Amino acid sequence: MTAKLSTCKAVRIKTDSTEKILSKEQKKFNMLIKKIEKKKILFKEWENAVRIFRHEISSENNKAYDEHDKHLTTLVCLLDAAYSNKIFTKTEKNKIKHMIISVVEDMMSDGGTEEAITIYNKYNTAASQFDEQLLDQQVGEMMKSMFEEMLGVKLDEDADVSSPEKFSEALNEKLKQRERLAEEKRSKRKKTAKQMEKEERLKQQEQDVSKSIQEIYRKMVAALHPDLEQDESEKVRKTKIMQEVNAAYAEKNLLRLFELQLELEHIDQDHLGNIAEEKLRLFNKILQSQLKELEQEVSFIERQAKMEIDWIPFFLSPDQFLEKLRQNVENIKKGIVKTKEYIERFASHQELKAFLKTYKIPRQQPQYF
Repeated sequence: MTAKLSTCKAVRIKTDSTEKILSKEQKKFNMLIKKIEKKKILFKEWENAVRIFRHEISSENNKAYDEHDKHLTTLVCLLDAAYSNKIFTKTEKNKIKHMIISVVEDMMSDGGTEEAITIYNKYNTAASQFDEQLLDQQVGEMMKSMFEEMLGVKLDEDADVSSPEKFSEALNEKLKQRERLAEEKRSKRKKTAKQMEKEERLKQQEQDVSKSIQEIYRKMVAALHPDLEQDESEKVRKTKIMQEVNAAYAEKNLLRLFELQLELEHIDQDHLGNIAEEKLRLFNKILQSQLKELEQEVSFIERQAKMEIDWIPFFLSPDQFLEKLRQNVENIKKGIVKTKEYIERFASHQELKAFLKTYKIPRQQPQYF
């Protein structure tokens, strides 16, 4: 289903409280319509947020990161050269070494540069040196473990989780596989008379639902078919409308068909209020299915958006998502300004020595196993 914002009249069963009280199915109809409209708006907001991110913020973000990495690399090279200068004491050199390692490790969270990593490896005396592929693998394994616990699925040992896109593909494939296996398991079970009766009832309901949509569709086709129109301008207008009607019918989008009927004044609010309870019950089943599909689409696009940025919390709204991304770009730009100041300052060995007097190497926290 393609979620789109409608500009049509609102579909509602209205009532005059002094004359009529809505039935249970009528209230349900209104409630489902309202929820669907909200989900459509949310889907559109996420679509817009993803578009803005991919076409505007992402480019600016990457540009800012690249520029910051360039200046940080300059700073690391400057500190590396200072380390070799005899003007600095052993204590000062230890501080310079710590500064180099700290700066490059911060860069590594987003990649870093080859030159900076080479310098880092020269000063990092730890047994294991930076390995970008290993880091990607560790992040992937962490996300794999988190989603396995959240969704109750177990990804294959050889599943490629080296990027958000590949991780998403592997996860979606596993969820589909689980559903297929569950369906196969259900189909192999010997069905009881009660289950068979329920299946037959559901099958009949599906047929009734299909007939109800067909009925609405046929009435609109009969009234709108452009071949029956003599006036050319009206024929063009009806052709465009028929395209929308055909699309809504193909998707079994009952709400859209109602919206088009209201817009074209083929029905009015009184007509909606006079729909028989049995037919309304069928319409509600269609709307429930449509709502479920929209919820899945919203969940998917939200998950896709947030997986592209692994530090974005999952509880953010589309507006908060964009605000967080824009704020990140601003923070990087502030970091660039600060790094430039350090480069200019540390170009003077005396200034660097003065800074090192106040610089303290944090005490390493004890690790408990």
